[in-house]
Amino acid sequence: MYVEEVLALTMFLALALLLFSGYPVAFVLPGVALGFGAIGMMLGHFSAIEYYNIVLRAWGGAASNLLLVAVPMFIYMGIMLERSGVAENLLSTMQILLGRVRGGLAMAVTVMGTILAASTGIIGASVVMMGILALSPMLKRGYQIELSVGTIAASATLGILIPPSIMLVIMGDLLSISVGDLFLGAVFPGLLLSGLYILYIGILSYARPELAPLMPKEELQIPLGTLVRQVVRTLLPPLFLIVIVLGSIFLGWATPTEAAGVGAFGSVLLAWFNRRLNRETVVDVTHRTAKITAMVFMIVVGATAFSYVFRSLGGEDVIERALLGLPFGSWGILFVLMGVVFLLGFFFDWIEITLIVLPVFGPIVGKLDFGPMFATVGDQTLWFAMLVAINLQTSFLTPPFGFALFYLKGVSPPNVRLDHLYRGIIPFVVLQLIGLAIVILFPELVTWFPKMALGRG
Repeated sequence: MYVEEVLALTMFLALALLLFSGYPVAFVLPGVALGFGAIGMMLGHFSAIEYYNIVLRAWGGAASNLLLVAVPMFIYMGIMLERSGVAENLLSTMQILLGRVRGGLAMAVTVMGTILAASTGIIGASVVMMGILALSPMLKRGYQIELSVGTIAASATLGILIPPSIMLVIMGDLLSISVGDLFLGAVFPGLLLSGLYILYIGILSYARPELAPLMPKEELQIPLGTLVRQVVRTLLPPLFLIVIVLGSIFLGWATPTEAAGVGAFGSVLLAWFNRRLNRETVVDVTHRTAKITAMVFMIVVGATAFSYVFRSLGGEDVIERALLGLPFGSWGILFVLMGVVFLLGFFFDWIEITLIVLPVFGPIVGKLDFGPMFATVGDQTLWFAMLVAINLQTSFLTPPFGFALFYLKGVSPPNVRLDHLYRGIIPFVVLQLIGLAIVILFPELVTWFPKMALGRG
């Protein structure tokens, strides 16, 4: 084995160990890159010019990437919508609309999570917000604790998949795929997961009515005119904003960055419409946006540095030869890749997995042969990106580091224990894996909509 290959594999191992140690990933990534770059330089396998270029590549790549400008504006849009009162209004309306159906409150939470996913996309904020708004009403109405927390955690994390997701923006940059294609390709998989949740809730509620009691009839007595006005007031504004933001990207009227700007401005208007716009709100939203953006960009810079050194030491070639040399064929290699992503989700956050794994796995997938399923390598890469995105849904829910579970535990009543959360999310993780299997078997769920919408069919 060549010295470069040993260095590359040792570098990857060091990264894994340091990430498990609990050190911030934004410092671990550049630290490992600089350390192994120095070792490579001392051994004569990494030039001084390449070492000097680490900082230039990492910082300059992020700073000059216009696509990443969309990230802080989508974050701002999400946080402002969180503060605008949209969620409270949505839940109240959906409860009334679905209250006559057994399990209707849980279905209402799922629908609310789906709509919020297409308007906020900030997972931590969505989980906390939905936990505060929905958990107590569900428990007061006699819903099983496991069903309640599982529904909230799974629904609140849909924002990482359903556009406009910041994860898809970053994936587009890493894989050189149009963000518009990714957004279009994610629509049906996102709705598929939401539909599977609702189907499961419906079946479980009718099989075991005691787990999801019907809402009292007196709470559903509301004049038709009042109901119509409530629906128009609560549903139409956020849906209109979603259509404007995503529609402008889908139709080619605006770039993702321009659409993000429109979305951020629209969220301010919605906050004003709901009488939640004041100095305190603006300051809080701005500060939180700055913190989240700084975290994301520091990790992006660190991951860029790591990828540059890893690639220069031949790490990508080592992994590519190892995977392509497996005796499983293209489908077997795909399942190995999906298994790796799934297992990493037990321990790491989506952004860490995405930034480290995709630059390595993406080129490998482009060389696999799945037969006549895909007209172009681009379609195949788009499909793979969506499989990774669906797979990463599980990373928020799987122990021991399912971040959504800890967010939800933090706003739960004392009688909701961590074991309730772990048991509650198991069915929804299974549903996510079923959704993943469906998209693997039917790639058209990803590739058809971009072709039709963009006139490439």
